[in-house]
Amino acid sequence: MQNLGTAFRRTRIRRRIPAYRRSMRPNTSQALGRAVKSARVRAGLTQQQLGTACAMSQSSISRIEHGQHSPSPAELQAIAHALGTDASALRAESEGEIGWLQRDAEIRQRALPGGTTAGPVPVFDLVALEHLTAVAQNARRYSDAELVSHLRSALDATASADIQAGPHHALPTTLGILATINNVVRESTSEIRRELLALGARAAELAAWLHRDVGAPEQATTYWHHQAKEWATLSGDNPMHAYVLLRQAQATDRTDPARMRDLAHAAANGPWKLPPRPRAEALQQEARALALTGASHDDIERTLDRAQNALAQATPPSGQPTCTGPLGDGYTTDRLMVQTAICYRESGQYDKAVPLFQQHLARDVFAPRDRAFFTAHLAGSLASAEEPDEAARTASRALVVAAPSRFGQALTELRRTCVLLQPHYERPAVRELYDGMKAWGAV
Repeated sequence: MQNLGTAFRRTRIRRRIPAYRRSMRPNTSQALGRAVKSARVRAGLTQQQLGTACAMSQSSISRIEHGQHSPSPAELQAIAHALGTDASALRAESEGEIGWLQRDAEIRQRALPGGTTAGPVPVFDLVALEHLTAVAQNARRYSDAELVSHLRSALDATASADIQAGPHHALPTTLGILATINNVVRESTSEIRRELLALGARAAELAAWLHRDVGAPEQATTYWHHQAKEWATLSGDNPMHAYVLLRQAQATDRTDPARMRDLAHAAANGPWKLPPRPRAEALQQEARALALTGASHDDIERTLDRAQNALAQATPPSGQPTCTGPLGDGYTTDRLMVQTAICYRESGQYDKAVPLFQQHLARDVFAPRDRAFFTAHLAGSLASAEEPDEAARTASRALVVAAPSRFGQALTELRRTCVLLQPHYERPAVRELYDGMKAWGAV
């Protein structure tokens, strides 16, 4: 995002531009390697496991993922088969990333009013640019107080659109809100400036989530998380800084549990005071990371107990949870329980995960995005518990919700479930799931 008026940052921006342009040049081998790595991670496989499955060495897989070797058509097909997809899907994913980077380079200077930006400015598509420009121009119609109120309402509505209809509906408007804040904040009075920066931190955190959910390159999510922390710091909103650390932990790949654990621990225990609800969520995320690192069940349970104790200290929500309202106001007992079930799944305790998922999903309290995501996790738990038919039927129910709105993280979990169900492909329910995934272009 644009610097907020300091000469130091302007100097730093000028130094960074050449490196940015060099680093963002499209490279077919590297993009294909990242697509292979992304598919492998979604499938929950190590490089060694993938290599064994397709009769290749771990070092060969590593070279492919780092763009140091372009696989032959036969090698790519073998890799794709082992990952439960096909070669054309991997190529399409890599071509999609190149498209992102090319569009980013083409409109980088235009994406935010006011000139050169501090780093790569990820954009959704050219339609997003039109939304962004329109909102920025309309900002001049409002007084400072009216503008803050307008942007707050718009951000709440946009976050709601994501939950109900998917990230592709929400991202263009979110970028427009961010552009307006960035453009107006430099000329605002100190009090309104603080409000705008605090609101910008919320919008930037939402942008990070949306970029991750639409499958943007990792640097897009990273960019907006850093921007959210910067604006939270400048506005004196220390709890928001901690909350972004939590969201970074949630965005961390499950193959890097140490980083996930450290971020979640810092959010819950750093030099700031998170409200009880987001602190409970941070502790739950730390428990999930512990499960992924192979910690003992007792250690996981102790951390989950701390999460429940933190949530028990929370006051009742003041109303319908919103993006700009009290941090974590939407974090309820039901949400903690299904996320606890995810911890059990990650630690191999499928006999505890499945009934906990089923109990709280039956309450029908989750919005479409979250219901699809948690149901996909239930399907994966059932698959690991050697109940392939029920797993496939459950995954198909999640697919019907996730695919039309392109809820990216739910679809990622469904792909992971498909890999687990590969040995049972001849079963009718599993074949029906695979056919549905292909029909929606989800594999």
